[in-house]
Amino acid sequence: MNWRRVLKLTLPPLISFIVMTLLAEMLIRGLEVSSFLLPPPSSILKALVHPTHRGPLLAAMGTTALAAGTGFVLSGVIGISVAIALSSSRWIERAFYPFAIFFQTVPLIAIAPLLVIWTRTSLQAVIASAFIVSIFPVIASSLSGLLSVDPNLRDLFRLYRGSRKDTLLKLRLPSATPQILTGLRVAAGLSVVGAIVGEFFAGGGLGIFLQTALKEQRTDLIFAAVLLAAVLGLILFGLVNFAGYFLLRRWHASVQ
Repeated sequence: MNWRRVLKLTLPPLISFIVMTLLAEMLIRGLEVSSFLLPPPSSILKALVHPTHRGPLLAAMGTTALAAGTGFVLSGVIGISVAIALSSSRWIERAFYPFAIFFQTVPLIAIAPLLVIWTRTSLQAVIASAFIVSIFPVIASSLSGLLSVDPNLRDLFRLYRGSRKDTLLKLRLPSATPQILTGLRVAAGLSVVGAIVGEFFAGGGLGIFLQTALKEQRTDLIFAAVLLAAVLGLILFGLVNFAGYFLLRRWHASVQ
């Protein structure tokens, strides 16, 4: 990836963010909105860089990043593997896909206390929470891609007696890569959400920092923690996009 492309991708959102931040600062101060209800961006920045809060915020972000990143990787590996298994047979898909939907429909806030009981450490509970929330988009998108292979190409592999392994590795997975990446992009943000919800019950990370800031009625610290959580989600999303560029740059129109 050359620097010109990097600038083309990063400059527009960066400029938009700066402009919207300046507008928010002027509007909040011009309308004299209470800082308790909605602190201006400058107050949030001060809370981020203040020596008293900077260390705990970065430590909390690191803890959440570890849990969310681990849950995201697990959801990617297991989700793609499950999708491959489901796509291998229509009978298997009909029999087991409804159970995969469980991860999408289950109310995480209801089972998060159970995760704390079932796991040995709070970190494991948070990882499990991030995993449960983020795995279904990977399964759904990967399965859709694996089942949407061009029938003509599939017939061509059969004509040349391609094995199931060759068909999977050389046809189905490459064809499904764009959809797999779409599922991973969705999972990247959801893993952070799941990790923070898990931390509300298991403790640690940005979740417990948010609870503490709420009890102290420090709205600026709440926004600071939310901003760091958003940055963490953007980092995971960017890593998926970075991987997608190298996987698709030579043949897929979306990155050419």
